[in-house]
Amino acid sequence: MELRQLRYFVTVAEELHFGRAAERLLIGQPAVSQQIRRLERELKVELFDRTPRLVRLTPAGDAFLPAARGVLAAEDAARAVAADLAAGRVGSFRLGTITGLGQRLDRILDAFERQAPGLRVELVALPVKERLAQLADGRLDAAFVRGAARPDTPDIRQLPLWQDELMAAVPARHPLATQAELALSELATLPLRLTERRNNPALVDLVLNACQAEGFEPIPGPTSGNLQDTLAAIGTGTPMWTVVYGGNARIMRVPRVAFVPFRSPGLRLPVALTLRQGPSTPGLDLLRSACVPAEPAPTSGDQDS
Repeated sequence: MELRQLRYFVTVAEELHFGRAAERLLIGQPAVSQQIRRLERELKVELFDRTPRLVRLTPAGDAFLPAARGVLAAEDAARAVAADLAAGRVGSFRLGTITGLGQRLDRILDAFERQAPGLRVELVALPVKERLAQLADGRLDAAFVRGAARPDTPDIRQLPLWQDELMAAVPARHPLATQAELALSELATLPLRLTERRNNPALVDLVLNACQAEGFEPIPGPTSGNLQDTLAAIGTGTPMWTVVYGGNARIMRVPRVAFVPFRSPGLRLPVALTLRQGPSTPGLDLLRSACVPAEPAPTSGDQDS
């Protein structure tokens, strides 16, 4: 049994799709399938039920998944210890991040540097489902989440932090770009360009539900995996719109795109710090104190929770 086989298995188990797993692993799909088959032969069990349209874990695969994650977590921990020893550091703190933390993230890192200079902070960016899974099995010490994302285990608790405002992004030459604020219904005739729901369910659900509450179904535009590509497409002048986090909109300089606030009460996503149940640690105490200042600083954002 090889570590790479376990890594491939866990990735396929999280995606339930060999193609998407291969994309995450940055290798070809045949190599993933081949190594999973070798692992199954060695274990003498089928780990996945495979059909042309569906991939799902077998009972054996479901039982094997926590053990495989445990082995990979141990490998990550061993590598982190080795890196700390080589660099003269005394430990590490793995934090699952969201895009758009902006100055808040700077403040957190500054706090660790001032108060715990020997503690290495490792930032881990993952889709929300994988972020929560890694927190639950110990691969992350803490994680930020946006929206109503909830872990599948009762051993996780959430500390509410702040609300991230959303703003509309429209072509700079569009008539709506000149308004001080706009109602969501004014965008009903323009295609909406959003990330795929699996990348950010909280954001997508918030926008779509708000549109429905205003009495319209948004015209679907092309999906995009990142905000930069979306803003570049909007900047061509093609009538379409998207949403960005307000802090990001206020510091970005995209001459061909206008960022317009929504009319009150607007659109907002709550942000929470997600932690495992159990005794606190100095790293967690430091993180919590850095996350809850008296006056929150502006944030920047992207289309990821």
